[in-house]
Amino acid sequence: MKTSNRLLVGPDDAVNPRTAGFLGLQHVLAMDVYVPPIILAGLLAMSAAQQMSLLQATFLAAGIGTIIQTCWFMRIPISQGPSFVPLGAAAGIVLASGGVNHGGMGTLIGAMLVGSLVLIALGLTGVFHRIIAKLVPAIVGGTIITCVGLSLIPSALNSNIFEASGNINQNIILASITAVTLLVAISISIRFPRVQRLFRTGAIILSLLTGTLVATAMGRFDWKTVIQAPWFSFPQGTALNFGITFSPSAIITFIVIYAVLTTETTGTWFAMGAVINHQLTKNQWNRGLIGEGLSCFVSSILGATPVTGYSTNAGVISITGVASKRVFISAGIWFMILGFFSKLSAFLAAIPAPVIGGVFAIICVTIMLNGLNVIRRLDLGESSLYVIGLPIVLTLALVLLPATVTKESPQLVQYLLGSPIAVAAIAAILLNLCMPSDQQHSAALSSLD
Repeated sequence: MKTSNRLLVGPDDAVNPRTAGFLGLQHVLAMDVYVPPIILAGLLAMSAAQQMSLLQATFLAAGIGTIIQTCWFMRIPISQGPSFVPLGAAAGIVLASGGVNHGGMGTLIGAMLVGSLVLIALGLTGVFHRIIAKLVPAIVGGTIITCVGLSLIPSALNSNIFEASGNINQNIILASITAVTLLVAISISIRFPRVQRLFRTGAIILSLLTGTLVATAMGRFDWKTVIQAPWFSFPQGTALNFGITFSPSAIITFIVIYAVLTTETTGTWFAMGAVINHQLTKNQWNRGLIGEGLSCFVSSILGATPVTGYSTNAGVISITGVASKRVFISAGIWFMILGFFSKLSAFLAAIPAPVIGGVFAIICVTIMLNGLNVIRRLDLGESSLYVIGLPIVLTLALVLLPATVTKESPQLVQYLLGSPIAVAAIAAILLNLCMPSDQQHSAALSSLD
């Protein structure tokens, strides 16, 4: 595998266990994995015990999925985590089927299980690679990567900083301190090459630690939830507890959801390939979809929402320069530990959102720039400008779209409007197919002479 010159450690390079453990934890801290389950728990009015169980199940599913993809299926550094896309549909299915304690969770688990099996079947038949080869050339892939980063920036700023709980001025201060610490660490690593490994590879943990200490001094760190959490426990919201129920309408709903999630995940895989300078092979596309399906199957059994490829980690690699698969396996192990170690998961969940947001915003920018870097290497013509430009406009439009418009739309449309990445990807694919090629454009001009 070819390693990018920007990387300090390539995907197949050896990393000692202690370093891998440290850097794996850094990936875990940079991912907002705990946010989707907390949102879903709020939508379903879960008790505190049910919320903690859902959080643990999500951590456990993310850990198993990460190891499945990194070790056996994609075989590149990939981390799995819960998406925001299915939350509204998941809550709707549970509430329409009797609620959390009266069959609703069983119906949700059944729908997710069937959807995950569909993904596995597509990967096994090899259909997925043929779709990618036909519809997603480099210009579309680069555009999708760009839109992935662009779509995440408003979330990093609004959800984690401007609209997060607490005093907005304190939120901005916390986010700024965290971001500046990250930039200072990166600057030191660039200016002083001898300490590059220390400050670049540990930049994210250093910045999050600084932000957390400042938050504690401000009285913004909630130690009460950490103290009250048990030390160890097992998730109580699994298929063994809730059972499995198959509802045709719920299954169809989640097949649509998985189609949207697959589009997002494709962007994540493109982004990771660009960061580590690796061209994904036909077998990797197919194996990756099988791994995605297995990850979602595991999360369904555990009672968590689907876990899919996380784009955040591509940004983390861009910042730290470490792409070792051993680090990602370590991140998977950390997630699994969090699935059982309740007090530690409560501690991570208590880190104020602005602290995460300060790092997350910079990570999103690096993802977007990696997409633009892919596009920059291409020979672009007039048609290409529209293939790139219109999906970017659509991404911004959907990010800024008022919530009232989304709520008034049909259910299927709501799923798409809730995923700017999916809409941008579909638009890029259709534009690339429909717009005349640059050769056709040149031929048309020549005929006029």
